[in-house]
Amino acid sequence: MKFPMSSKRVAAWCGGVLVAAVVAACGGGEQVSSFEADRVIALGDESSVIEDVQNNGNGRKYTVNATVSETDLTLDCLSNPLWIQVIAANYGTVFPECNPAPNAVANPASRIRAKPGARIADLAAQIAAQQAESPLNANDMVTVLVGQNDVLALYAEYPTATEAQLLTRAEALGVELGRQINAITDMGPRVLVSTVIDVGETPFGRAEDAAHPTEERAGLLSRLTERLNEGMRATLINDGRRIGLVLTDGIISRIVDDPDIEDFDNAEDPACDLAKSKLNPPSVLDCTVATLVPGATVRTYLWADNLHLSPGGQALFGDLARDRAQNNPF
Repeated sequence: MKFPMSSKRVAAWCGGVLVAAVVAACGGGEQVSSFEADRVIALGDESSVIEDVQNNGNGRKYTVNATVSETDLTLDCLSNPLWIQVIAANYGTVFPECNPAPNAVANPASRIRAKPGARIADLAAQIAAQQAESPLNANDMVTVLVGQNDVLALYAEYPTATEAQLLTRAEALGVELGRQINAITDMGPRVLVSTVIDVGETPFGRAEDAAHPTEERAGLLSRLTERLNEGMRATLINDGRRIGLVLTDGIISRIVDDPDIEDFDNAEDPACDLAKSKLNPPSVLDCTVATLVPGATVRTYLWADNLHLSPGGQALFGDLARDRAQNNPF
């Protein structure tokens, strides 16, 4: 079968406690048997990236990075996990980029092929890199989250390109993403694919609205995101055993509308103060508890920066993805 319904409409229809409701009522059916992956292969953009710049298995992420304590600012990559780390932990595996001593796992087989700034067109190279090292097989779980950077690239062409033109291209990109995911399943692995979070509801989207008060720029970003997601979902082929669809856009939209439903205090502003970043250009990559805006915490702010989820947002995302992995009849 295919997934023709808008993910945001599905999430709104499900209602109730978000993760439980979406998993229980929105596809997948009853699990026939438990799928146990030998490794997790993460594809996509920076929301699935851990950068091990020190080559010590203790990498940094595009969110608020955990530290040993508020006074010892040594990174602790095992804390504040990304959604892909939640999935890997579900199968008892880790990624080399976050596998610190003294309890490092010997020769972890899972891989992060996702790259910062990646677009849908970059998936082919990520898959090829994995195939060159160790081909995908029926014992793998592949995670896919990509498309936000495509939406941003399309948006950057407005108003030189019309909204109608950009929406057509966004849908075509979604269709191409769906085709690539279908092709991955033909290689044997199961796939967890996330919808793209509504870019119009990010702090970036709100800032664009403020900068163009008469043009409804956030609305344009939302429509581009939705059209891309719709193109992907209409193309995905799901026999109930190969693809698990994670409706991340719907859940994040519900939280933006009503932060209290998941105990967030702020679903509008970034937690990280990039003016305190020591990177050039300033980046969320070196954001820690020491560089948050006053009053922000990693669990009560939804956003880390203008585009990326906080650890609280990643935790919710990870719980949703893990529940889909456990309940989908792979």
